[in-house]
Amino acid sequence: MNAGPLPREQRVEAIRAAIEAALAPTALEIEDESHRHAGHAGALDGRGHFRVAVVSAAFAGLNPIARHRAVYAAVGELMTTDIHALAISAKTPQEV
Repeated sequence: MNAGPLPREQRVEAIRAAIEAALAPTALEIEDESHRHAGHAGALDGRGHFRVAVVSAAFAGLNPIARHRAVYAAVGELMTTDIHALAISAKTPQEV
């Protein structure tokens, strides 16, 4: 069920909660880069641009595309309501 977008100030925490629940990261950084895309056609619908750096053992044995898919699956419906663009760095603890 699409409940609509969250208030901007709640988006980073919603992304954090979703990734933590799905991937149990040992490190997680989330940056809201929406201000850098003001006026961009993709920003007109109100969704934001974010950058995430995730370190998780869940990525072991996965290629980069599978890691990105895991992050997209973790944020789930937020991709349709709150996130327009998501830049992802996904590493295992051994890779950092």
